[in-house]
Amino acid sequence: MPEGDTVFRTATKLREALEGKELTRCDVRVPRYAAVDLAGQTVDEVLSRGKHLFIRVGAASIHSHLKMDGAWIIGRVRAPAYKVRIILETADSRASGVDLGVLEVLERACDMEAVAHLGPDLLGEDWSAPVAAANLMADPARPFAETLLDQRVMAGVGNVFANELCFVFGLRPGTPVGEVADPLRVATRSQQILWANRSRVNRTTTGDTRAGKDVWVYGRAGLPCRRCGTRIETDKSGDRVTYWCPTCQR
Repeated sequence: MPEGDTVFRTATKLREALEGKELTRCDVRVPRYAAVDLAGQTVDEVLSRGKHLFIRVGAASIHSHLKMDGAWIIGRVRAPAYKVRIILETADSRASGVDLGVLEVLERACDMEAVAHLGPDLLGEDWSAPVAAANLMADPARPFAETLLDQRVMAGVGNVFANELCFVFGLRPGTPVGEVADPLRVATRSQQILWANRSRVNRTTTGDTRAGKDVWVYGRAGLPCRRCGTRIETDKSGDRVTYWCPTCQR
Protein backbone atom coordinates (compact mmCIF):
# COMPACT_ATOMS: atom_id res chain seq x y z
CA MET A 1 0.00 0.00 0.00
CA PRO A 2 1.85 3.14 -1.20
CA GLU A 3 2.23 5.83 1.46
CA GLY A 4 4.57 8.78 1.75
CA ASP A 5 7.61 6.63 2.51
CA THR A 6 6.95 4.39 -0.50
CA VAL A 7 6.59 7.38 -2.82
CA PHE A 8 9.80 8.89 -1.43
CA ARG A 9 11.70 5.68 -2.21
CA THR A 10 10.12 5.50 -5.65
CA ALA A 11 11.33 9.03 -6.40
CA THR A 12 14.83 8.01 -5.34
CA LYS A 13 14.80 5.02 -7.71
CA LEU A 14 13.48 7.10 -10.60
CA ARG A 15 16.11 9.74 -9.90
CA GLU A 16 18.88 7.15 -10.09
CA ALA A 17 17.50 5.67 -13.31
CA LEU A 18 16.53 8.82 -15.20
CA GLU A 19 17.86 12.09 -13.83
CA GLY A 20 20.38 13.84 -16.04
CA LYS A 21 19.81 11.39 -18.89
CA GLU A 22 18.30 11.88 -22.33
CA LEU A 23 15.08 10.03 -23.06
CA THR A 24 15.32 7.70 -26.03
CA ARG A 25 11.67 6.66 -25.72
CA CYS A 26 8.56 8.26 -24.24
CA ASP A 27 5.42 6.16 -24.62
CA VAL A 28 2.41 7.65 -22.79
CA ARG A 29 -0.55 5.28 -22.91
CA VAL A 30 -3.24 7.68 -21.79
CA PRO A 31 -5.48 8.87 -24.63
CA ARG A 32 -5.34 12.53 -23.64
CA TYR A 33 -1.53 12.53 -23.68
CA ALA A 34 -0.87 9.85 -26.30
CA ALA A 35 0.66 12.40 -28.69
CA VAL A 36 3.18 13.62 -26.11
CA ASP A 37 6.71 12.57 -27.04
CA LEU A 38 9.55 13.81 -24.87
CA ALA A 39 12.20 11.63 -26.53
CA GLY A 40 15.40 13.54 -27.15
CA GLN A 41 14.95 15.69 -24.06
CA THR A 42 16.77 15.37 -20.75
CA VAL A 43 15.17 14.44 -17.45
CA ASP A 44 16.08 17.38 -15.26
CA GLU A 45 14.53 16.44 -11.95
CA VAL A 46 12.46 13.84 -10.11
CA LEU A 47 10.68 14.86 -6.94
CA SER A 48 7.97 13.67 -4.59
CA ARG A 49 5.35 15.73 -2.78
CA GLY A 50 3.35 13.71 -0.27
CA LYS A 51 2.00 10.80 -2.32
CA HIS A 52 2.58 12.56 -5.66
CA LEU A 53 5.50 12.16 -8.07
CA PHE A 54 6.83 14.61 -10.65
CA ILE A 55 9.32 13.84 -13.43
CA ARG A 56 10.42 17.11 -14.99
CA VAL A 57 11.59 16.98 -18.59
CA GLY A 58 12.28 20.28 -20.33
CA ALA A 59 9.11 22.37 -20.24
CA ALA A 60 6.98 19.36 -19.26
CA SER A 61 6.29 17.64 -15.95
CA ILE A 62 4.97 14.08 -15.75
CA HIS A 63 2.71 13.96 -12.70
CA SER A 64 1.64 10.62 -11.24
CA HIS A 65 -0.10 9.27 -8.16
CA LEU A 66 0.14 5.58 -7.27
CA LYS A 67 -3.26 5.41 -5.52
CA MET A 68 -3.79 1.87 -4.12
CA ASP A 69 -2.09 -0.40 -6.65
CA GLY A 70 0.24 1.74 -8.75
CA ALA A 71 4.00 1.41 -9.06
CA TRP A 72 6.96 2.66 -11.04
CA ILE A 73 9.15 -0.26 -12.03
CA ILE A 74 12.75 0.04 -13.14
CA GLY A 75 13.81 -2.59 -15.68
CA ARG A 76 11.76 -5.59 -16.66
CA VAL A 77 8.01 -5.46 -16.10
CA ARG A 78 6.10 -8.67 -15.40
CA ALA A 79 2.67 -7.03 -15.36
CA PRO A 80 0.33 -7.42 -18.38
CA ALA A 81 0.97 -4.81 -21.08
CA TYR A 82 -2.46 -3.24 -20.64
CA LYS A 83 -1.55 -2.22 -17.10
CA VAL A 84 1.48 -0.21 -18.25
CA ARG A 85 0.45 3.43 -18.62
CA ILE A 86 3.82 4.96 -19.49
CA ILE A 87 7.32 3.88 -20.50
CA LEU A 88 10.37 6.13 -20.24
CA GLU A 89 13.67 4.85 -21.60
CA THR A 90 17.23 6.14 -21.70
CA ALA A 91 20.28 4.52 -23.24
CA ASP A 92 20.74 2.31 -20.17
CA SER A 93 17.49 2.26 -18.22
CA ARG A 94 13.73 1.85 -18.47
CA ALA A 95 11.04 3.11 -16.09
CA SER A 96 7.47 1.88 -16.46
CA GLY A 97 4.43 3.28 -14.68
CA VAL A 98 2.04 0.42 -13.89
CA ASP A 99 -1.57 0.79 -12.69
CA LEU A 100 -1.01 4.45 -11.90
CA GLY A 101 -4.06 6.07 -10.33
CA VAL A 102 -3.20 9.43 -11.87
CA LEU A 103 -1.02 10.15 -14.88
CA GLU A 104 -0.90 13.50 -16.61
CA VAL A 105 1.61 15.68 -18.42
CA LEU A 106 1.63 19.22 -17.07
CA GLU A 107 3.43 22.43 -17.87
CA ARG A 108 6.49 22.42 -15.68
CA ALA A 109 6.13 26.08 -14.82
CA CYS A 110 2.88 25.43 -12.95
CA ASP A 111 3.04 21.73 -12.03
CA MET A 112 2.97 22.44 -8.29
CA GLU A 113 -0.56 23.79 -8.65
CA ALA A 114 -1.64 20.13 -8.74
CA VAL A 115 -0.54 19.73 -5.11
CA ALA A 116 -1.15 23.24 -3.80
CA HIS A 117 -3.96 21.92 -1.61
CA LEU A 118 -1.68 19.61 0.37
CA GLY A 119 -0.53 20.24 3.91
CA PRO A 120 3.16 20.17 4.89
CA ASP A 121 5.02 17.23 3.35
CA LEU A 122 6.20 14.86 6.09
CA LEU A 123 9.31 14.05 4.04
CA GLY A 124 9.72 17.38 2.26
CA GLU A 125 11.62 20.59 2.73
CA ASP A 126 8.38 22.40 3.51
CA TRP A 127 7.70 20.27 6.60
CA SER A 128 6.39 22.30 9.54
CA ALA A 129 5.17 20.51 12.67
CA PRO A 130 3.39 23.63 14.04
CA VAL A 131 1.45 24.09 10.79
CA ALA A 132 0.53 20.39 10.69
CA ALA A 133 -0.57 20.51 14.33
CA ALA A 134 -2.81 23.51 13.65
CA ASN A 135 -4.31 21.74 10.62
CA LEU A 136 -4.89 18.65 12.73
CA MET A 137 -7.06 20.55 15.21
CA ALA A 138 -9.04 22.58 12.67
CA ASP A 139 -12.11 20.35 13.10
CA PRO A 140 -12.10 18.99 16.69
CA ALA A 141 -15.11 16.71 16.11
CA ARG A 142 -13.52 14.84 13.23
CA PRO A 143 -12.31 11.24 13.88
CA PHE A 144 -8.59 11.00 14.62
CA ALA A 145 -7.70 8.42 11.93
CA GLU A 146 -9.75 10.21 9.29
CA THR A 147 -7.96 13.46 10.08
CA LEU A 148 -4.54 11.83 9.84
CA LEU A 149 -5.46 10.52 6.39
CA ASP A 150 -6.47 13.95 5.10
CA GLN A 151 -3.55 15.04 2.92
CA ARG A 152 -4.58 18.67 3.43
CA VAL A 153 -3.59 18.26 7.08
CA MET A 154 -0.14 16.80 6.38
CA ALA A 155 0.95 14.96 3.28
CA GLY A 156 2.15 11.38 3.37
CA VAL A 157 0.16 9.43 5.98
CA GLY A 158 -1.74 6.43 4.61
CA ASN A 159 -3.95 3.85 6.29
CA VAL A 160 -1.13 1.79 7.77
CA PHE A 161 0.50 4.76 9.49
CA ALA A 162 -2.87 6.24 10.51
CA ASN A 163 -3.83 3.07 12.40
CA GLU A 164 -0.37 2.72 13.91
CA LEU A 165 -0.30 6.33 15.08
CA CYS A 166 -3.68 5.87 16.74
CA PHE A 167 -2.18 2.99 18.71
CA VAL A 168 0.98 4.90 19.58
CA PHE A 169 -1.12 7.71 21.08
CA GLY A 170 -3.55 5.37 22.83
CA LEU A 171 -6.63 6.58 20.96
CA ARG A 172 -9.14 4.59 18.93
CA PRO A 173 -9.44 5.55 15.25
CA GLY A 174 -12.90 7.06 15.74
CA THR A 175 -11.93 9.26 18.68
CA PRO A 176 -12.64 12.97 18.03
CA VAL A 177 -9.34 14.63 17.21
CA GLY A 178 -10.18 17.32 19.74
CA GLU A 179 -9.33 14.79 22.46
CA VAL A 180 -5.70 14.69 21.33
CA ALA A 181 -3.75 16.12 24.27
CA ASP A 182 -0.68 17.29 22.36
CA PRO A 183 -1.23 17.80 18.60
CA LEU A 184 2.32 19.09 18.10
CA ARG A 185 3.64 15.79 19.46
CA VAL A 186 1.36 13.90 17.04
CA ALA A 187 2.69 15.90 14.09
CA THR A 188 6.30 15.45 15.20
CA ARG A 189 5.89 11.72 15.80
CA SER A 190 4.19 11.26 12.43
CA GLN A 191 7.15 12.85 10.70
CA GLN A 192 9.64 10.78 12.70
CA ILE A 193 7.92 7.50 11.80
CA LEU A 194 7.79 8.26 8.08
CA TRP A 195 11.36 9.59 8.09
CA ALA A 196 12.61 6.39 9.76
CA ASN A 197 10.94 4.33 7.02
CA ARG A 198 11.87 6.44 4.00
CA SER A 199 14.71 4.12 2.94
CA ARG A 200 13.33 0.81 4.22
CA VAL A 201 11.67 -1.79 2.05
CA ASN A 202 10.38 -3.52 5.20
CA ARG A 203 8.30 -0.81 6.86
CA THR A 204 8.14 -0.89 10.66
CA THR A 205 6.45 1.09 13.41
CA THR A 206 7.54 -1.16 16.27
CA GLY A 207 11.24 -0.89 15.53
CA ASP A 208 11.41 -4.57 14.50
CA THR A 209 11.57 -5.21 10.74
CA ARG A 210 11.02 -8.98 10.99
CA ALA A 211 7.87 -10.30 9.30
CA GLY A 212 5.03 -10.49 11.80
CA LYS A 213 6.81 -8.17 14.22
CA ASP A 214 6.79 -4.93 12.25
CA VAL A 215 3.46 -3.28 13.19
CA TRP A 216 1.38 -2.82 16.34
CA VAL A 217 -2.18 -3.29 15.11
CA TYR A 218 -2.55 -2.89 11.34
CA GLY A 219 -3.67 -6.15 9.70
CA ARG A 220 -3.59 -7.98 13.05
CA ALA A 221 -7.34 -8.44 13.68
CA GLY A 222 -7.93 -11.27 16.16
CA LEU A 223 -4.27 -11.49 17.18
CA PRO A 224 -3.05 -10.54 20.67
CA CYS A 225 -1.92 -6.99 21.32
CA ARG A 226 1.85 -6.81 21.58
CA ARG A 227 1.57 -4.79 24.80
CA CYS A 228 -1.32 -6.29 26.78
CA GLY A 229 -2.40 -9.47 24.99
CA THR A 230 -5.98 -8.30 24.28
CA ARG A 231 -7.27 -9.37 20.86
CA ILE A 232 -7.02 -6.67 18.22
CA GLU A 233 -10.38 -5.54 16.85
CA THR A 234 -11.22 -4.24 13.38
CA ASP A 235 -13.92 -2.34 11.54
CA LYS A 236 -14.27 -2.85 7.78
CA SER A 237 -17.54 -0.98 7.33
CA GLY A 238 -16.06 2.36 6.28
CA ASP A 239 -13.94 3.55 3.38
CA ARG A 240 -10.80 2.48 5.23
CA VAL A 241 -10.25 -0.57 7.44
CA THR A 242 -9.36 0.33 11.02
CA TYR A 243 -7.63 -1.72 13.73
CA TRP A 244 -7.24 -1.09 17.45
CA CYS A 245 -6.57 -2.65 20.84
CA PRO A 246 -9.67 -2.17 23.02
CA THR A 247 -7.49 -2.06 26.15
CA CYS A 248 -4.54 0.09 25.11
CA GLN A 249 -6.66 2.53 23.07
CA ARG A 250 -9.39 4.30 24.97
